[in-house]
Amino acid sequence: MRHLKLVVFGSLCGLVLGLLSPAMPVASAQEAAAPDGSVGVLDPIASMQITAEQTGSASWGYWGDQPERYVSYSSHSNRLIPVYSFGISLSGIDGTNSIYRDAERLTTLYGQLPTGTLNEQAEYFDQTDIHALQLAAADAGWQRIILVVFDGLDWTTTRAAAINATGSVDYTQGRGQGLSFLDYTGVATDFGFCVTSPANDGTDVDVDVQLVVNPGGKTPGGYDPTLGGTTPWDPRADATYLIGKHRSQPHAVTDSAASAASLCTGIKTYNNSVNVDVYGRRFEPIARVLQKQGWATGAVSSVPISHATPACAYANNVTRNDYQDITRDLVGERSISHRGEPLPGLDVIIGCGFGVDAEKDPQQGRNFEPGNKYLAPSTLAAIDAEQGGRYQLALRTAGRSGGDVLRDATAAAIANKQRLFGFFGTAEGSLPFATADGRFDPVSGEPEDPSLLADSPLRRKYSPKITYTPADVTENPTLAEMTTAALDVLGQQEKFWLMVEAGDVDWASHANNIDGAIGATFSGDAAFTTITEWIESNGGWDKTAVIVTADHGHMFVLSEPEAFTGK
Repeated sequence: MRHLKLVVFGSLCGLVLGLLSPAMPVASAQEAAAPDGSVGVLDPIASMQITAEQTGSASWGYWGDQPERYVSYSSHSNRLIPVYSFGISLSGIDGTNSIYRDAERLTTLYGQLPTGTLNEQAEYFDQTDIHALQLAAADAGWQRIILVVFDGLDWTTTRAAAINATGSVDYTQGRGQGLSFLDYTGVATDFGFCVTSPANDGTDVDVDVQLVVNPGGKTPGGYDPTLGGTTPWDPRADATYLIGKHRSQPHAVTDSAASAASLCTGIKTYNNSVNVDVYGRRFEPIARVLQKQGWATGAVSSVPISHATPACAYANNVTRNDYQDITRDLVGERSISHRGEPLPGLDVIIGCGFGVDAEKDPQQGRNFEPGNKYLAPSTLAAIDAEQGGRYQLALRTAGRSGGDVLRDATAAAIANKQRLFGFFGTAEGSLPFATADGRFDPVSGEPEDPSLLADSPLRRKYSPKITYTPADVTENPTLAEMTTAALDVLGQQEKFWLMVEAGDVDWASHANNIDGAIGATFSGDAAFTTITEWIESNGGWDKTAVIVTADHGHMFVLSEPEAFTGK
């Protein structure tokens, strides 16, 4: 019903926009071909995105700290990040138990007491507390722990997606409603928010010897609530501070690696680190801790298998950019970080990067193998069950449905008591990204004739032009299908830990594309629904905990919520 409403409203938008001056060629962009070859009128969110990019401003929102410019910033922010728990409470880490009320604990966490960070009234907690929460659940007898990470999703973008889904702007603070992970009540649920700041930014490393060169980096972390706000919806929050550009208080803004290390390993560390602290010491993520106790473990992602978030689920490396070595850790092969005895490897790893090849990559060091950027050819051969390896492979296959390929491999892995390795993706390295209307037709506001904007006083950043083929859509599974496969294999064991990452929210937000960010949120929400349905059909919620959160936010400012209702 939502999609029907959007298409109808999109038709009206197309008629209105068609009346604009020829010097601003919006009307020509209002029709888009879907991967199946059909052509339809763009939904209103796509139309809004195109117009904002072409005009350089939008009344309904902007990215960065300059309201008059649609785009003035294209990276992460240090906004407080929502945390939703199911089957487990947050009461042990928030409110009066918040680490941000305790100077001694903060000093231990950051390695120093960050300026402006102590807050004796803090209701929020730290991202590292989510690691502690998972360990506490396991120690208390929970047998299934699932961590869902929407990469790059903060409260504001969540609200924009919920408004688009429901057509309502009813909530202006708090948990909200309108998406599955906001509304689900099949088990006791809790809501809170956390600080994501890293230990520091600007640390240099040597990938070949796995050495941290300058412990301490250049910019220290911390969180000043008088500037960043005491809640994710605090209207007093200073956007310039949240993007690390405040002149008197420039706290470091986190990247996906440092934040994922906090979620999985419980440490504050430098940006780009994969479970290595500021001095270069390796730490064990929760998946490996539980694996030693007999738990099955897995990771699923809509982006490359060895990107920062799935990497931190299991691996160690001084840099997130050493993709092939990180994958070696994930599948239990010798790596630059584990040269002697390799790690045991995850039981299930399903992600993307298929077809992304490179002849060289200096960031990956001297042992880089020409071929796939994320998966060395020798690693793929070593893990293949048909060649004596431990993993049943599910690879993108020409002419075959990605969902069918993955289901067949899942059934074989279960029947033969093997591990499961799924490798899919498009030329961009990810699953095809859906837009707000559910189609796979990302829009770009770039005009057909760029010279039309040559005299513009604003330097405009456009969303990249991405065109998916019909094969890109059919030959790849959805994130929800990936999640089901992982649950089915891991569920053969009594105890398991699983991370699921909706990574495309981050990619769309880096492109300053709210249409793509909303579509990515819906895709991740569908994966959450799959999780709850699987739990309800496989023993229920007894001894099961699910935590839904993000690794960091971006800096989209929603100034006119009504624009997203489609009314």
